[in-house]
Amino acid sequence: MKKITIAIDGFSSCGKSTMAKDLAREVGYIYVDTGAMYRSVTLFALRNHLFNADGSIKTAELEAQMPNISISFQLNAETGRPDTYLNGECVEKDIRTLEVSNHVSPIAALPFVRQALVAQQQQMGRDKGVVMDGRDIGTVVFPNAELKIFVTASAEVRAQRRFDELKQKGMPADFDDILKNVQERDYIDSHREVSPLRKADDAIELDNSHLTIAEQKQWLMEQFNKAIRI
Repeated sequence: MKKITIAIDGFSSCGKSTMAKDLAREVGYIYVDTGAMYRSVTLFALRNHLFNADGSIKTAELEAQMPNISISFQLNAETGRPDTYLNGECVEKDIRTLEVSNHVSPIAALPFVRQALVAQQQQMGRDKGVVMDGRDIGTVVFPNAELKIFVTASAEVRAQRRFDELKQKGMPADFDDILKNVQERDYIDSHREVSPLRKADDAIELDNSHLTIAEQKQWLMEQFNKAIRI
């Protein structure tokens, strides 16, 4: 059976990562969470005081530090899913906090950050058999991907999912703060100069606002089976 590249793009908190992880596991592909990569750079910047008091980024200092930022993924035997590692440290929980969420979009908009991480992502997917999710996978990272999915859902539905996820993990969560964060990230992601979030011309759109996980999985497998037969 031929191997293909699967690109899943869409708005924040659409459940792209869960979809991509489940699909990769189902079909035996490698999964790469590009959002986790940008979150890891953001965590590094927060830990190393690379934000000014007004929230702006110390760009020259961050650019100088980029060669010292190593991001990798290792399979977690308990969950069956990959965890994110920053310079050898598992940061899977640390990168999911609201503080990181509030700072990640400006970091992801920096051309030198995107250039460095896109190069890493393309290297990871050079042999196909990969599922990758993010904001610009089908438009920039893998414009020739055989299967492109663009995921969307209402801001309120996405905020509720994020709220539920944080509460489930025992982390502090305020719905109004999360909704504001989702709306702000949508605007920044869609309006940034470098690789803005947009649906690729040949992507299949999925609005999963009212789909169950089972319905979503079935739909994805149908698209995958169609793509590998072409």
